Amino acid sequence: MENQLRNAVRKRKQYLINELIKKGVYKKGNHHLFELTLTDLEKAYQSNLK
Repeated sequence: MENQLRNAVRKRKQYLINELIKKGVYKKGNHHLFELTLTDLEKAYQSNLK
């Protein structure tokens, strides 16, 4: 079960990173996208939908 959750989080993070890169977002502040938490990636993604 734990492995499935970790895998789902990893896949969601990768999806969000790919979508942000398509929109030209590579960093948020001083952090690269891969350094961000899932929550931070979700927020960045939502703010770039507008």
